[in-house]
Amino acid sequence: MLDANQQWTLPVALRTCLELTAMQPYWIEEPTHPDDVLAHQTLARAIAPIKVAAGEHIPHRVLFKNYMQAGAAHFIQVDCTRVGGISEFITVSLLARHFNLPVVPHVGDMGQIHQHLVLFNRVALGHETIFLEYIPHLRDYFRFPAVVEGGVYRPPQEPGSSSDLLD
Repeated sequence: MLDANQQWTLPVALRTCLELTAMQPYWIEEPTHPDDVLAHQTLARAIAPIKVAAGEHIPHRVLFKNYMQAGAAHFIQVDCTRVGGISEFITVSLLARHFNLPVVPHVGDMGQIHQHLVLFNRVALGHETIFLEYIPHLRDYFRFPAVVEGGVYRPPQEPGSSSDLLD
């Protein structure tokens, strides 16, 4: 996987991604600005079968829907802390299910909540579970931090969203 973190213009993304084809990356993440659906669509078509991942900075369901309708992203990286919460995350997950696209959340600092959402997506919506990134640098601040063993999140056993902060 390669993450450009929105740093390329479309011409640079096209040239760079075509040069990276020999590496056969699993995806190219955030190749250009997240507001530019058409640039992502153009890139996705030009670099196929390499896939495009997007969503870390997509702020709401309407823009996600535009990406999905345009075929501009192959992996949906919705982040509940950036789209306005769990309800908006679920709406984006439902849209992704409709378009038969996998949801691989951007975790940022909140694997705490996203571990629950990945379980919900799998159990309630039938999404394939691919993986969930783990960024543990804030775990010491949570009452019930996410637990990862052997590279796998262990399902939380406590009630709630696992996001209670320590006193």
